[in-house]
Amino acid sequence: MLAGLMWLQNRYSDIKSDNTAEFSSASSSVKPGLIAAGICSAWTWAATLLQSSAVAFRYGLSGSYWYSGGATVQVLLFSMNASALKQRAPGARTYLEVIRCRWGTLGHLTFLFFGLCTNLLVSAMLITGGSSSVSALTGMPIPAACCLIPVGVVIYVFIGGMRASLYADYVHTAVLYSIIISFMFVVYATSDQIGSPSRMWELLQEASARDPVPGNAGGSYLTMRSTSGLIFGIVNLCGNFSTVFLDQAYWQRAIASQPVTCVQGFLLGGSAWLAIPLAFASTLGLAARALQYSPTWPGYPNVLTENEIGSGLPAPAAAAALLGKVGGSVILVLIFLAVVSSAAAELVAVSNILTFDVYCVYINPKATDKQTLRFDHIMIAAYGLFMGVLGIIFWSIGISMGWLYLFMGVLLGGGVFPVALCVLSANANRLGCIAGAWSGLAMGVIAWLVTASSLNGGEISVATTSGDYPMLAGNLASIGTSAIISLSTTFLFPARFDFDITRAIGQAVEESEVKGSPSSTEGALEGEDDKEKAVGANSTNLKSATASINATEEPYDENKDPVKLRASFRLAMFSSIAASLVLIILVPLPLFGSSHIFPRGGFTAWIVVCFIWIAYGIVAVVLFPIFEYRASLLHLFQGIVDDISGKRRVGEVKKIDLAR
Repeated sequence: MLAGLMWLQNRYSDIKSDNTAEFSSASSSVKPGLIAAGICSAWTWAATLLQSSAVAFRYGLSGSYWYSGGATVQVLLFSMNASALKQRAPGARTYLEVIRCRWGTLGHLTFLFFGLCTNLLVSAMLITGGSSSVSALTGMPIPAACCLIPVGVVIYVFIGGMRASLYADYVHTAVLYSIIISFMFVVYATSDQIGSPSRMWELLQEASARDPVPGNAGGSYLTMRSTSGLIFGIVNLCGNFSTVFLDQAYWQRAIASQPVTCVQGFLLGGSAWLAIPLAFASTLGLAARALQYSPTWPGYPNVLTENEIGSGLPAPAAAAALLGKVGGSVILVLIFLAVVSSAAAELVAVSNILTFDVYCVYINPKATDKQTLRFDHIMIAAYGLFMGVLGIIFWSIGISMGWLYLFMGVLLGGGVFPVALCVLSANANRLGCIAGAWSGLAMGVIAWLVTASSLNGGEISVATTSGDYPMLAGNLASIGTSAIISLSTTFLFPARFDFDITRAIGQAVEESEVKGSPSSTEGALEGEDDKEKAVGANSTNLKSATASINATEEPYDENKDPVKLRASFRLAMFSSIAASLVLIILVPLPLFGSSHIFPRGGFTAWIVVCFIWIAYGIVAVVLFPIFEYRASLLHLFQGIVDDISGKRRVGEVKKIDLAR
């Protein structure tokens, strides 16, 4: 199907994926609705569906809320990074190019490490979670599933690059929402086992009496007062800052978007995504808890083991209990789509980093556009193969998706504040931010291992290190240490930076491509450890680029209008901060403090909100992209009709501008 879409694009539009700008960043022309769909798709990992249901199964409503709310604020807040990147380095292909330009080789290598570690961890989670579900539902050996999943992803990314990935993201997102809302109607409207929110409430009351949750108010699954749920929420919050702020996949979507509408794409995508884990976990996660002792339960009378819960199997088990083999098949499709779309985002992200931050910098600085594109293709195929091997490695040593999900903040949290400061603050201290990143990593690992050891009589294993308190200590130490060091050094020893230098990155790229010279940005990206040399070298390039721009008058372009770009940043700042305060403080903390247990009517209201939010998500990321590209789609349809009727010959097909 995707090959057909790419053929239609090449025939009826002026877009070709035969250059690095189009292949790696969709020529920075994508509208907000499609960007929002891409964000929803990329942020819907296997863990989004499996882990959210697992924590709802363990902790009840608290688990479903803390997963969804604790992983939404990062995307909303990232809109500030995206807007700042569009203003301060509109021509950058990766966020690491900006770091290299500003902080030199030492900073570049430091955050190259953190960036690639992020992609490796996310890829491992995708493959381990997806392969476990495929194996449980089909009987396929896990190693075979690990190898099978990346194959299809490599094919369609290889065909069309970033734009092909976004097209596939849109299709995946539409199917994802359709399946989730179908499960919601089954559980809360048509199932003879549950069939209504009222009946679910009764079954959860019975489950609370039979298997009370330690640390929950009254042992209930119907409360936000959950100690373990709150701990998971904090760990979730810390870890997901790492996997958004340090993952090139989200920077890639910022780069691919139109500058003025970039913020709208992230705000739409983040707010729509919230419904996915909230509704899915509040449906199948709770259904698994309610039906675990039902005769329709897979493997009855056996219940799920801790290892099976950690592998994310409550949702597949609930689907099978509700719909038999049909339910298992639908979950298989859902998980496959989630894994494939997220894996595609990781493939594009890693290939771009290896191409523009390794190959074009340290291996072949004078690479031509053709050489760069070829290397990019090679890296897509190579990393796709490596993803399968990575999944097998983690499976063979007994590390599950759940363990990786909790651990990611320990390893990666140190890079969050330094990367954000690099783009957002003109005063960010270079050495302070680099030291903060490494110190955060060291302190996070130490706190994690020391806590695990002290709470388990000196034993350190996969089981002991995955406990609530070791993961909490490691996550907080990692991101907290880095925040203290990077923010304090920036405040006490500000290092004023002129972002005109990073704006020259894009100007240098455009100039080299027009002349047919190497595509590397030697001048604008020449990272020197001696900051004064870097500034001097880049200032020279900036002056020449500026002179060439001033030589010819350009028509007005709102995407380059500084007033509109600044207004876009203000929208990102106020909207994301306000929404984050509501999601993390104003809603959950009063409910936690009051030890409120939802009555029948309160739980029904919760489910109604889930239905409303899913409907909003469908409008925002399924219907809105069709509306915003309606003119292009109409022209495309007309071209097809004219071809079929013979009104046009091949050479007469009028190309359309997909950026309209």
